[in-house]
Amino acid sequence: MSENDSVTGNDSGLRLGLVEGDGIGPEVVRATREVVDEALAAAGAPAADWVPLPMGAAAIAEFGDPLPESTLRALAELDAWILGPHDNAAYPPEHRLGPPPGGVIRKHFGLYANIRPARTFPGVRSTAGDMDLVIVRENSEGFYADRNMFAGSGEFRPTEDVAMSVAVVTRRASERIAHAACRLAASRRKRLTIVHKANVLPMTTGLFRDVCRAVAAEHYPAVVVDDEHVDATAAHLVRAAGDYDVLVTENLFGDILSDLAGELSGSLGIAASINCSETTAMAQAVHGAAPALAGHNRANPAALQLSAAMLLRWLGTRDDAATLRHAAERLEHAIAGVFAAGVATADLGGLASTSEFTEQVRARIHRW
Repeated sequence: MSENDSVTGNDSGLRLGLVEGDGIGPEVVRATREVVDEALAAAGAPAADWVPLPMGAAAIAEFGDPLPESTLRALAELDAWILGPHDNAAYPPEHRLGPPPGGVIRKHFGLYANIRPARTFPGVRSTAGDMDLVIVRENSEGFYADRNMFAGSGEFRPTEDVAMSVAVVTRRASERIAHAACRLAASRRKRLTIVHKANVLPMTTGLFRDVCRAVAAEHYPAVVVDDEHVDATAAHLVRAAGDYDVLVTENLFGDILSDLAGELSGSLGIAASINCSETTAMAQAVHGAAPALAGHNRANPAALQLSAAMLLRWLGTRDDAATLRHAAERLEHAIAGVFAAGVATADLGGLASTSEFTEQVRARIHRW
């Protein structure tokens, strides 16, 4: 992206960050920008002002940091942003030790809810049958050590042969994510499954389960609530994923289960998500940087494009902007239509390139 096209659109539109990241990131982020622009125009919404910001290997080369402080400052001034994948495993050794850039952004902005839908699409070969569920992942604590500490990683090596990690579950964070999950369930099929491992981790995941149940009982009586052990949920997803509506769980369990659900739906290449608080959100696909595909125009952009549709809907709800919600609907409808027409990238068994898939989506946005 050139310096001259760093900001486009008009002053009345959204100001959206564009963080390309590593590997296939530049390709799928640019493809997502194209379809968002098309959807906003088709819905009669003002054009977006796009603000490209550095992250990842390119940022290390220019700034000596995979997530420069200038990027964090700029993100704080925007309405929302689209985040490409990072490949911190390929960074120089001194940049691999800390949390990855995406994790730093989530923690810095308090994006405590990771909303990860998984659904089957007509035209996409899946192993799940009919599935339309959402995994609500608590994003700020749980078993991911780097999220749990004011300072330090939360992992320890008291001796050369012993490694330890701190898991944290608090009532406040559990209540916060329970409300988010219950609100979502109330807007869907009114069913919530709390996923935990309280049979062997009764103090931590037992607290999570009990707090979620209490929030639902007190504030959302119309939502039907059950709970399951995480291993049972994994088996149940494989056998009968269509039984689920909304699942709420802690960080590590949510990460694993949403990858499983995404693959069951057809491919991680269609697994979308947003990370959000009540006031701030970013679109970030579930998949990684896929460096082997980078630069070959073969990556599936659908996951990030669907994530961007989720972001538009979130912004439309936050700002009570019907045109943004309509743009989200157009974009989701267009992607589903492209799948139904048999157009797919290689991960879905198709022959379409990244750019060909994106052109098909852009065209179908206008078929409403």
